[in-house]
Amino acid sequence: MINFEELIKNLILPLVAYPSDVVITNNSSDEDNLEYKVIVNENDLGRVIGKGGTTAKAIRTVLYAGASKEGKRIHLDIDCK
Repeated sequence: MINFEELIKNLILPLVAYPSDVVITNNSSDEDNLEYKVIVNENDLGRVIGKGGTTAKAIRTVLYAGASKEGKRIHLDIDCK
């Protein structure tokens, strides 16, 4: 079974300048529809989202692939403090 919180952390932390400000919360209501929210420092938001959202899209693609392998759906929301 994939630990999605750990996977998100491994994908996000190398991108940010303030790793201590990263907060990952699981807002899932059931096991098959996972919802995660990532809060980063406002100075890191552009790094995590990327130009035109390309980095965020790549992160979500990795998460979607892992979730589909488990037979689940996943949603990732990225925001700043």
